[in-house]
Amino acid sequence: MRAVWSFWSRPFRTYYGNIWCKPLHHLLAWKLSVETASRHYPDTVLITDRPGKKLLVDQLGLHFAQVSTELDRLDNADPGWWALGKLVAYSLQDRPFVHLDTDVFLWKRLPRHLTESPVFTQYPEGFYEQGPHYRPQDIEWAFAQQSLNLPLEWIWARSNRSHFPAENCGVLGGTHVEFLRFYAQTAVDLVLRPENAAAWSRLPDKRAYNIVLEQFFLSACAGFHRIHPTSPYRGVQISHLFSSWEYAFDPNYAARAGFTHLVAGAKSHPAVGRRLEERALRQDPAFFRRCEQLLAQNDRLV
Repeated sequence: MRAVWSFWSRPFRTYYGNIWCKPLHHLLAWKLSVETASRHYPDTVLITDRPGKKLLVDQLGLHFAQVSTELDRLDNADPGWWALGKLVAYSLQDRPFVHLDTDVFLWKRLPRHLTESPVFTQYPEGFYEQGPHYRPQDIEWAFAQQSLNLPLEWIWARSNRSHFPAENCGVLGGTHVEFLRFYAQTAVDLVLRPENAAAWSRLPDKRAYNIVLEQFFLSACAGFHRIHPTSPYRGVQISHLFSSWEYAFDPNYAARAGFTHLVAGAKSHPAVGRRLEERALRQDPAFFRRCEQLLAQNDRLV
């Protein structure tokens, strides 16, 4: 199985880099994520843009079997769509893969039953119509104002229900790459097609809608095509590393899975940053010094 990372530098430069306690911790997390996963999956790929390649490969010296600057094509995209780089990376895969967020560390191989699944994610999520985090109704309103249609999968998933499934994509992958490419490319097209620009302009801050596009829409596509009688993806199923949010955040289950994901505020927690620093100093002090020198020489990383 191929291990894939993506890094679109514009959202990071614009605002996303501030989620880390220190810029140093972001660099150390990259090293640890690639180092741990590549032990199990040596076919490693980075999908980035030219500034991202300069930082991660040329300056930090991280090694990947393949590096693509395909995300240069997003130069004119709204950086509020931080998930767009991930979606493009999904859409480019031509063999079974696992995409890892930068703050995911694989201390063990993923379970075989997972990596042999058509599609897998970190754990299932869900939301109710008036929930605070998922707001698909805002997007539906914006598209209706412009008399534009959303994908059939979206409409089907939102019809006659009060609770809606979604997927946490800290890790995402599978063997059914045709379905994953279809889902990802459909999501990318929904954002980038010129005819949709007027609808998106009604939602100035896109950051709130990334999980709708990436996580709700994945569940919508899988649910629709799993039961559609003529779909080429009929029967597609999603498996999970953890069966629920509760298990994913239970330290005992995470330890048994050999899996760490620094979700949400964990990236900005000083104690987490100290552990990253202590580990890097112990295992690769030369890399730690390289990071410090790079940060001392540059006001901004990308």
